[in-house]
Amino acid sequence: MTALDARPAEHLPARQLLQLSVYWLGIQAIWGGVGVFTQERIPDLVPAGQGGSYIALTGWLILPIVLLVQPTVGMLSDFTISRWGRRKPYIAIGAVLDVLFLAGLATSQTYLSVVAFLALLQFSSNFAQGPFQGYVPDLVPGPQVGLASALIGAMQTIGFVLGNGIIAVAYTSGEYVVPLVLLGLVELATAIGTIVWVREGSAAKPRDGQSWVRIGMSAWGLDILRERSFVLLVASRLAFIAGIQVLLGFYVVFLTRVFGFGAGEKAVWVPVIGIIVAVFTAIATIPSGILSNRFGRKPMIYLAAAAGSIGLLVAGLAPSPEILIVGATLIGIGSGTFVAVDWALLTDIIPKASSGRYMGMSNLAVGLAGPVAALLAGPIIDSVGGASQTGDGPRAAFLAGIGFFIASAVFLRPVDPRPRELRIAAPIAAPTGS
Repeated sequence: MTALDARPAEHLPARQLLQLSVYWLGIQAIWGGVGVFTQERIPDLVPAGQGGSYIALTGWLILPIVLLVQPTVGMLSDFTISRWGRRKPYIAIGAVLDVLFLAGLATSQTYLSVVAFLALLQFSSNFAQGPFQGYVPDLVPGPQVGLASALIGAMQTIGFVLGNGIIAVAYTSGEYVVPLVLLGLVELATAIGTIVWVREGSAAKPRDGQSWVRIGMSAWGLDILRERSFVLLVASRLAFIAGIQVLLGFYVVFLTRVFGFGAGEKAVWVPVIGIIVAVFTAIATIPSGILSNRFGRKPMIYLAAAAGSIGLLVAGLAPSPEILIVGATLIGIGSGTFVAVDWALLTDIIPKASSGRYMGMSNLAVGLAGPVAALLAGPIIDSVGGASQTGDGPRAAFLAGIGFFIASAVFLRPVDPRPRELRIAAPIAAPTGS
């Protein structure tokens, strides 16, 4: 293990820990709002009764951008030397482009233009996210990782609520331009705060004469497969987030088809459900991060998967929107527990000198989760619901989504949760339940 791979030792003040997490508020505000926008807008632009399948298709059309950009740019940032440091130039470029592409998305009048601007928005957002995610491994010492991860989870939650709330205005006005551009400005403001107030961490890795093309391509080197615990944790992460996305990606469709809600009712219930999920996610994050330091990361993730499974079961069978909220509450608790602890576990097990690469690669799970969830839920909604678009389709999709939480627990079981430096020093498998 090199000096660059060593974990940071300097204790960070609370203000710096908070600032490290604030940009996540801006990022999630965008995607919390865009997620609602696509559920409402895409069915209006495609043949009747095929909205679920087209939502799924959209995710797969833009997936290559999600997969390629973040790990590649994260890897480039590991080697970048600039006046602003190695992460901040990418954050600045991505945040500015986000505002422009959100304006284009808001004014799109065809399905193809919606897909095009979603693809561009994924590019710009991931261009910033890959480098940004390297900050926690760069700066946060071991004893503060649980708290830092919990703060990230809380900010992601607040951002999601904000995005849902702002875009809900469009239900009553029918105007998406101002709400979506406002989300972009929120994200840009949090990016500026990160650029101004977050200090840089360790020095950039030496290029040793390598071209930038070669460095970017090296993000995809097969050496990453030797980090077995990392690969399994990414698979577990993908499955868990896909379970959450079954709810968040299709709850507007659920309200429409199961309860027959129109625009006025959805203007109330869409933000209510989003807020419920987010509030209980936020409530669960900090206690979960702290408890994971005492009881271990993996047991907390198992509890999160159990809460998510029960939540989707309750939501899928809900006879009323009030019971749907009970299911959403449980999913929120599971989400908050998972987000806090999963980040901490990832930070524990990755090589610190290549944190941009590894954290970018870990976010493949986030990028894949929506399309994977849609691949399961979209066709189920359309095939079970039929041309008459009955509520049986969304119910069946929610119940099928329970399998994602079960798969998450299965993938997690072989993961060695010990910090990487300890695994290198003593490469004997730790008890799987720790």
